[in-house]
Amino acid sequence: MTISTPPVDLIRATRAYAEESRSRSWWELVSTMFSLAALLVGTGFAPWWPLQLLGSILSALVFTRWFVIYHDYMHGSILRKSRLAHAIFTPFGILAMTPPRIWRRSHNYHHAHNVQIKNSGVGSYPVYTVEMWRKASAVRRFRYRVSRHPLTISLGYITVFLFDFCISSFIENPKKNWDAGAALLLHGTMIALFSIFLGVNLLLFCFLLPLVFSSCFGAYLFYAQHNFEGVYVQAPEEWTHVGAALESSSYFEFGPVMNWFTANIGYHHIHHLNPKIPFYRLPKAMREIPELQEPHVTTLRPMDILRCFRLKLWEPESRRMITFREAARLEA
Repeated sequence: MTISTPPVDLIRATRAYAEESRSRSWWELVSTMFSLAALLVGTGFAPWWPLQLLGSILSALVFTRWFVIYHDYMHGSILRKSRLAHAIFTPFGILAMTPPRIWRRSHNYHHAHNVQIKNSGVGSYPVYTVEMWRKASAVRRFRYRVSRHPLTISLGYITVFLFDFCISSFIENPKKNWDAGAALLLHGTMIALFSIFLGVNLLLFCFLLPLVFSSCFGAYLFYAQHNFEGVYVQAPEEWTHVGAALESSSYFEFGPVMNWFTANIGYHHIHHLNPKIPFYRLPKAMREIPELQEPHVTTLRPMDILRCFRLKLWEPESRRMITFREAARLEA
């Protein structure tokens, strides 16, 4: 990507799109909430399990949309200083197992250190260089492999959200991370109540599967948005905000339907450039700012997913992510 505009001017150009329409924000939130409620009710009353499974998948996609709207709220791009919004999003963050206190700290850190070597593991997936991999102990290599394994990402409900965000955080500091404990308590209570009063069928299709599918999808989106062919991994001393946004964050090529389900999180390079832009203004920013129109692109095509999962280590000399097999050949 060629950036002809000075970084300061480019960031300044995005500020015009960081203006919120309060009524639009409320419409997007409320319509999403009612869409999810209607889908869950329909799933519960569906007479045939394949229809219930379809309902679970659609519910997961709408839950993903709500999560991205929550993510925007946490950035302060929508519904700032609204007590009602706070009353809605705080329990939602606990339900989504991204408690507000923990999410704010880890995600803000991610934005400030996106794809930095040495700082990549906080709030995101860790990145090793080939040299770091060579020097790593067997235990560190195992943990690194596990953290970036497709199964770990697919089971994001357990690995990323339940364990990393909630259990680990609560054990580390119960007083400071009380909302992580609240998330664990809420999920345990919901599972018990569903099992006792509503039955295992509704527990599965109206609670667990929507959360499991949404967590899997969200964990992969986050992985692929910073782990793709062409990504530039930077050392802390050469890291820049604009470089991290435009060279280390991808644009997910979705159609209009998936853009709705994901609340435009696919415009991730613009979001990293200016996280104060509301999600519904990101497409307009891309259309009107030429420097944002040639991003690194990734998709949900099976081959693109496979390529993303195969990229494991940063090779500074060739300035690209490589596979473990390529690293082994270099070592040999």
